[in-house]
Amino acid sequence: MPAQQEHIGGQIERVTFHSDATGFTVLRVKARGHRDLVTIVGAMPGVSAGEWVEADGRWVVDREHGQQFKAETVRTARPDTAEGIEKYLGSGLVRGIGPAFARRLVSAFGQQVFDTIEQHPDRLRQVDGIGPKRQERLLAAWAEQKAVRDIMVFLHSHGVSTARAFRIYKTYGDAAIQTVTENPYRLAQDIWGIGFQTADKIAASVGIARESDIRARAGVEYVLGVLTDEGHCAYPPDDLAGKTAEMLEIPPATVQAAIEHLLADQRLVMRTLQPERPLVYLAALDTSESRLAAKLARLGRGAHPCPPFDVDRAIDWAQQKTGIDLAEAQIEAVRMACTRKVLVVTGGPGVGKTTLVNVILNILRAKHLQAVLCAPTGRAAKRMSDTTGLEAKTIHRLLEFDPQTAQFRRDAEHPLAGDLFVVDETSMLDLVLAHQLVRAIPDHALLLLVGDVDQLPSVGPGMVLRDIIESGVIPVSRLTRIFRQAASSRIVTNAHRVNQGQLPLYPRTRVTDTRASDFYFIEAESPEAGESLIRRLVTERIPQRFGFDPLTEVQVLTPMQRGILGARNLNQMLQQALNPQAAGIERFGLTFRSGDKVMQIRNNYDKNVYNGDIGRIVRLDSDERQAAIEFDGREVPYLYDEFDEVTLSYAVTIHKSQGSEYPCVVMPVHTQHFMMLQRNLVYTGITRGRRLVIVVGTPKAMAIAVKRSQSRNRITTLRERLQRGSGSGPLVQTSQKQESGSC
Repeated sequence: MPAQQEHIGGQIERVTFHSDATGFTVLRVKARGHRDLVTIVGAMPGVSAGEWVEADGRWVVDREHGQQFKAETVRTARPDTAEGIEKYLGSGLVRGIGPAFARRLVSAFGQQVFDTIEQHPDRLRQVDGIGPKRQERLLAAWAEQKAVRDIMVFLHSHGVSTARAFRIYKTYGDAAIQTVTENPYRLAQDIWGIGFQTADKIAASVGIARESDIRARAGVEYVLGVLTDEGHCAYPPDDLAGKTAEMLEIPPATVQAAIEHLLADQRLVMRTLQPERPLVYLAALDTSESRLAAKLARLGRGAHPCPPFDVDRAIDWAQQKTGIDLAEAQIEAVRMACTRKVLVVTGGPGVGKTTLVNVILNILRAKHLQAVLCAPTGRAAKRMSDTTGLEAKTIHRLLEFDPQTAQFRRDAEHPLAGDLFVVDETSMLDLVLAHQLVRAIPDHALLLLVGDVDQLPSVGPGMVLRDIIESGVIPVSRLTRIFRQAASSRIVTNAHRVNQGQLPLYPRTRVTDTRASDFYFIEAESPEAGESLIRRLVTERIPQRFGFDPLTEVQVLTPMQRGILGARNLNQMLQQALNPQAAGIERFGLTFRSGDKVMQIRNNYDKNVYNGDIGRIVRLDSDERQAAIEFDGREVPYLYDEFDEVTLSYAVTIHKSQGSEYPCVVMPVHTQHFMMLQRNLVYTGITRGRRLVIVVGTPKAMAIAVKRSQSRNRITTLRERLQRGSGSGPLVQTSQKQESGSC
């Protein structure tokens, strides 16, 4: 028979632990009727030292921590003693008030401090150190904290986590509780970090029926959204209905009705672009794919921005100017760039893509074309600038995102200025970003897409580069010859071997040997042995043998997040090894410390920081509850509540490394990663290393990865749309009268 529920109340002395992800909290409380502090554990909204807590639950004995009070319901109230108020205000609850200011406020206003803040805020200026600006910030933070707290209590009352209360308040303001009550599923669409499952729990709690139309419609959009996260642009309707009915545990007929409603409401679109295969699209993806195909076709049919000239003579001139002898495939690519409006240049490392782009730029800029260079990531754009000597921007920066409207300022109505657009790392372009970029390119311009089609596809939906190449309607220059200088690098030769389905070659030596190589494979039979070896490599052997800085020049890349050799565990291990003593904060299940290497994991247009950007935490301010993170020499402020946008990046997944290069890469390839082992995954990881690559793992895992070639398992229809839009023939430019002359 279960023990009878008991009641306990007292003042919170300290919050020993609080998980924003689950709400699980450990409190030390000065409880009525108890001489010593007692421990209360349970799920609860954010609480602070100094508050009065009332809890109902049962006493339990934990094997490790002893007697605890396991709370089932918790209510908190503001403290009413001077001691409690000081603890409460100094706990970091309100940005701008730390322990020192809390002491001053209580000294000045005693137990009336809350009334002073809310009813007589001008009196705050009587306290030493509080001027107009600090008063304004304090009052704003107090109001925000109060609203967030009300939302947290509301969410907690419905049995869900309170981790996202801050974002809910920022999104909906004072209408937050009303919005959540009327349609909880909006949370999954509007709030970063809240998924359908959480919204579904709230919906059940506020009384939305299991088989309701609103739940079925939200479920369909959620499932289709998950499929787009896996790279699909569309999905067969019957399969979509089956997956949704299974997940929601409702009749298929209810799901079919929901799909029909969403189609009629134009939130979904159904098309048959492949023979006898109808597909359902999210409306935004259907628009992006159709308009991208149409714009590429329109660009390809236009007149070349440069009047016809003697191309062969220009090529000779460019070779003399640069001192480079082009290979025949490169010469043919230059000819196409001088006569065609849209061109793809693809190939692996060391095949001369950069040289080719530089020659094209030399020739066409000499013909007075204005060149615009861009890439999906900041690191890729910087590398492009370094290799061309011209300014290159990220695509987001080029398109001028406006945080006020959540739109790009540059679009079809406000196109970019330029005659020649060169886009590097095109394999990273997902469907939506590709459409946003291409629609802003003026119709008269030439578009040069450069990338390695054999790398991993984009993180977002689509296979833009592969679909363009496979359509057969856009000219493609595929470079395959490895040049002599690159051929001396084992990184380059092994990348090509892996891409061709062959095992890499590596010296039968240890990293500490004096014989030089830029590629090593070190065997580690167990994941535990691999973890230990990676620690020694990063912290000792690589810095000693090769002189690389373990924080700024060595990057661990891994196939997946989970497991001993996954990014999560390796990050914790390397953080402890490389940055153990710095002061830290616990946020969203992770410890962040000053000096930590972190990665942004979502686009934040307000901060001008994007998914995949790597930075360093340079400052943590517990009084203000905010931090500063440096990205490429620029400090960006983060509130502690925004730390779910970043993660530790001592180790990152290979997917997240796309578009980046590192002086040294350490990459585990182990059978623990069995489900993720693919040829293009290992190929992409190897090609991220510029001067040194060390693979740690088992030969068996490497053999599995090399054998598994990428299958075309994403459902996309850009290829078909391009073929239909071009009449299945190659796009040709409008003919012009031949003009003599040279560059």
